Amino acid sequence: MILTDAEILACIGKGSIKVEPFDPAFLGSNSYDVHLGAMLAEYVNRELDAKKHNKIELYAIPEEGIVLQPDKFYLGVTHEYTETHEHVPFLEGKSSVGRLGIDIHATAGKGDIGFCNYWTLEISVKQPVRVYAGMPIGQLIYFKVEGAVINPYNAKPSAKYNARAPIPVESMMWKNFPPDQQKS
Repeated sequence: MILTDAEILACIGKGSIKVEPFDPAFLGSNSYDVHLGAMLAEYVNRELDAKKHNKIELYAIPEEGIVLQPDKFYLGVTHEYTETHEHVPFLEGKSSVGRLGIDIHATAGKGDIGFCNYWTLEISVKQPVRVYAGMPIGQLIYFKVEGAVINPYNAKPSAKYNARAPIPVESMMWKNFPPDQQKS
């Protein structure tokens, strides 16, 4: 079951959902709009290795925006910091963004109960398109769950994305391999 605007507001009021900054103008009937943060990143190497810590290069989006290219993969970040303690958050692109040929996530649209951070966006485009920091980029949808949660994300020792960071964060897949199998 998806939360309505009234339910999202009630959850924000009791602290089970947090959005910073929060603006009621961005609350839809069953979602909350999030915006593109000020930073983008690209991987330094064109070829990536799942067993290796692949480095990224961060850069600010200039005031005049930046043109994204279809032959590149970008990591972005939401302007909003969020916490979700009792629901499963889903990040979906806005239809207006999709109609510009922008995909905001490759596979990671679902968050976990206990996810407390900015959302890293996995951005690709179908044709060149100029984007701007602060533009609406996606919407968070919250799903109710049944039963108690044994391991909320923010309490898991193995969680790889708990460090609060208002910047895009590279893949930490390499941490899934034992140290003797990781590449430097």
